Amino acid sequence: MDEEYDVIVLGTGLTECILSGIMSVNGKKVLHMDRNPYYGGESSSITPLEELYKRFSLPDSPPESMGRGRDWNVDLIPKFLMANGQLVKMLLYTEVTRYLDFKVVEGSFVYKGGKIYKVPSTETEALASNLMGMFEKRRFRKFLVFVANFDENDPKTFEGVDPKTTTMRDVYKKFDLGQDVIDFTGHALALYRTDDYLDVPCLETINRIKLYSESLARYGKSPYLYPLYGLGELPQGFARLSAIYGGTYMLNKPVDEIVMEGGHVIGVKSEGEVARCKQLICDPSYIPDRVRKAGQVIRVICVLSHPIKNTNDANSCQIIIPQNQVNRNSDIYVCMISYAHNVAAQGKYIAIVSTTVETSEPEAEIEPALELLEPIDQKFVAISDLYEPTDDGTDSQVFASRSYDATTHFETTCNDIKDIYKRMTGSDFDFENMKRKQNDVFGEDEQ
Repeated sequence: MDEEYDVIVLGTGLTECILSGIMSVNGKKVLHMDRNPYYGGESSSITPLEELYKRFSLPDSPPESMGRGRDWNVDLIPKFLMANGQLVKMLLYTEVTRYLDFKVVEGSFVYKGGKIYKVPSTETEALASNLMGMFEKRRFRKFLVFVANFDENDPKTFEGVDPKTTTMRDVYKKFDLGQDVIDFTGHALALYRTDDYLDVPCLETINRIKLYSESLARYGKSPYLYPLYGLGELPQGFARLSAIYGGTYMLNKPVDEIVMEGGHVIGVKSEGEVARCKQLICDPSYIPDRVRKAGQVIRVICVLSHPIKNTNDANSCQIIIPQNQVNRNSDIYVCMISYAHNVAAQGKYIAIVSTTVETSEPEAEIEPALELLEPIDQKFVAISDLYEPTDDGTDSQVFASRSYDATTHFETTCNDIKDIYKRMTGSDFDFENMKRKQNDVFGEDEQ
């Protein structure tokens, strides 16, 4: 332990494990510690089921009807992977995919007027959808074709839209799209949580819809993937990557003090020993004095004995409740997975509802989502504070990750990883560079 490291990482959440893996691949000497006896920190999967009951301080143990406790792996933070998104690229390029198996999520749904509808994301689906009237469908189809052909480097594809100045509100006007269509386009395709995006230039929104369509095109049923045995497998996969490249791991290791000198980090003290370092990465729980609260998220884990109604009995799906539909500022999300993903006992389903807290009664805020899930066998309610770092780490060389937000995919987490990487190294994160370094170790042929 009394050694000098380039980077010490505290906490084994996904953000920390990916950065630890990347730094190890980049030839840095990494020490990775966690005060918990398990991987994953805030983003772990809890098993057996008895452990989940304990964690949420429920007085009883799980009933017989829940099956074997060890058949359960319950995520504390629900998220899916966009099939063509940044995390999948990181997994592929670092070859962490060799440790994981994924399944495609069976459907994406959107809430309108108290009912749920499949999100139309191809022209054929758009024309068959009950979400829109006939003329609306034609206009939406034109809009989808415009987005699919749009290339920011080719002005011929702009059709009078300037990607840097035209707002998304004006693009919707140009195609004469109604409020319901705007709702599901912005929230179920571009996956925005609020409506702030309407008044900023449209390029990001167009790229988000393209990401959705390209992700969908890869596997067909939905744009989302989910790992067998739960999301807790992801941090462990990147931890293995770090270990292959000489990273040292210590679980169940208390962190007594982050040692500073002249305003910057020089090491970490644990059980009387100091490991020295040049840079430190950690989650907010290790440095409460260097982060600020930036809101709250409520997450409710619901155990069901049935698929969700009106989802064609899908064994996994996502439902988005756009904020306009329930008079809120931010969307409510439902992620549902089941025994088909080795995360629940046979015939059982786990639906996790999440949203950004807006009032003093968070449980009342998610009522519309819970109604879609009835009857619910057991609920576990967590209200978590969201933290963000108070400084960028340039002076102290202490780099804190942000808490995991209410979105149901990993794009914001990947943005945080790329942001921390840039602040630590001074250069942009380069996917291709990761790939080249991997080939040096594993050889080209094993792809």
